[in-house]
Amino acid sequence: MLMMLTCALVLSQAFRTVATILALPLKAQFDLSAQALGLFSGTYHFTFGALQFFMGMSIDVYGVRRTVLSAFPFAIAGALLSALAPRLEWLVFGQMLIGIGCAPAFLVCTVFVARHFPPTRFAALSGLVLGLGSAGMIITGTPLAWLVEHYSWRAGFAALGIAAILVWLLIWWRVHEPARAAAGDTPSMRDALRSYGPLFKLPHTAGILLLGFVGYASFISLRGLWLGPMLNIRHGLSLVECGNVALVMSLINIVSPPLFGRLDPGTVPRRRWIVACSLTVATLFALMAFDPGAAMGAKAGAVIDATLCVAIGLFAGYSVLQYANVRSAYPAAITGRAIGLFNMSMFLGAAFMQWFTGLTASIAQAHGVEIFSVVFATIAILLALGSLSFAWLPKPPG
Repeated sequence: MLMMLTCALVLSQAFRTVATILALPLKAQFDLSAQALGLFSGTYHFTFGALQFFMGMSIDVYGVRRTVLSAFPFAIAGALLSALAPRLEWLVFGQMLIGIGCAPAFLVCTVFVARHFPPTRFAALSGLVLGLGSAGMIITGTPLAWLVEHYSWRAGFAALGIAAILVWLLIWWRVHEPARAAAGDTPSMRDALRSYGPLFKLPHTAGILLLGFVGYASFISLRGLWLGPMLNIRHGLSLVECGNVALVMSLINIVSPPLFGRLDPGTVPRRRWIVACSLTVATLFALMAFDPGAAMGAKAGAVIDATLCVAIGLFAGYSVLQYANVRSAYPAAITGRAIGLFNMSMFLGAAFMQWFTGLTASIAQAHGVEIFSVVFATIAILLALGSLSFAWLPKPPG
């Protein structure tokens, strides 16, 4: 059942990273600015993130199966609408529907693991789920680039829509709601909503949410939006060559979450690991902002930037440690809502960062500044601020 639920996560990862391959053909067809591309890509994450609040409640009240089966048809509708979109507004609405449909995709997996497996296996299993889910980013690497280059960007959305139909049928067929490992009364939606108040009042929630707001956002803004345009415009790579780099980055990101899950050092040292990894990623973005290969020629510059991107994909696996930190920071009875709140922070942060970097890119372009230097410097600064907030603000007791 966990693997069936992970299939929905695979499609969710594919949908959230289509922009890095589709950005160039969409820009050409609809004459989109960098800010418009940021809006297109960020809409999915904004909708996805805003609904985590309610998806956490729905899972705690109605269960995993009913929640995911009710939501996922929106993703199917959004993909098919996007394939037929005549202008940007339709694409944005399609992204909104896809965000609604995919909103419970990872949350149902983590809550399923938290409820039906021992706590000692949470980090390792969550890392495995994250790694397998990252296969969706393989789809939006070379395969999607080939499909778009030989057919059109509309074919890409249509293919993802058909895959989403198959995944919904698979979940309907194979997933049922097992009895919870710990017995207890099922809360009402009103009780579940009220329980968010104490979550916000706990002093350690602020640091967790602030790093959550920028941590995943930094990776997905690169992989999901800026990777393709950067490699094409800065280094002259073709769409398929950009897809090849995205594919390698995605393969690395499949391995890294299970690796970090296996290396989980436990509750106390885990926080130090999270800070060290997030500051390392911030440093890698700062290096990309300075474009160290600019003086070495186009080929050497492309290799250096591609290597930095792959390194970011490797260290991005530390997000599984953040989930383990959330799992240990709150009582088991509110696991769904706590992880939902953390997911909301992550994906609202992804929406904000994609929109904000699109805005900074437009401003940089208007002033004749290389846009990718500004974009990556902005990401590095935001990630460093989130890391320091997590380190300095109160931590969970015990």
